[in-house]
Amino acid sequence: MIKKKIILIYFLLSFFSVQAAENNKYFKQGVELFKNNKLDEAKISFEKDIIRNTKNKDSYLYLSKIYKNKNNLNEFEKNLNTVLLLDPKNEEALYLFILKEIKDADYENAVVRFELFKKSCQKICDKQKEINQLLKKNKT
Repeated sequence: MIKKKIILIYFLLSFFSVQAAENNKYFKQGVELFKNNKLDEAKISFEKDIIRNTKNKDSYLYLSKIYKNKNNLNEFEKNLNTVLLLDPKNEEALYLFILKEIKDADYENAVVRFELFKKSCQKICDKQKEINQLLKKNKT
């Protein structure tokens, strides 16, 4: 009886690890395609990843970068909003949104997001100085 349970547990763990690897395959593929500037193919890979893992904020972030590159600002913003819905303190999404808001002359929202960015900053804190300068430059 115990032997059957161990075999069953082993089988389930193997199944879930294979399933997780399969789900991650499209994300990794998308990143590689993105790095090689194959944006249309990368977009498809990230979309496939999202179908399998609807809460992968990183796929949405890459999609936003692709749409920004293609100058599709509605989809760019929609995907950034999804990232921030899933992870409200996502530094890179906050940074990209702040830059967009400064470009759109929406300084109030840029300042609000910048305050959140400063509080949650861990990886790209060097961007604080850049944002500060852009806010000062564009407010005057």
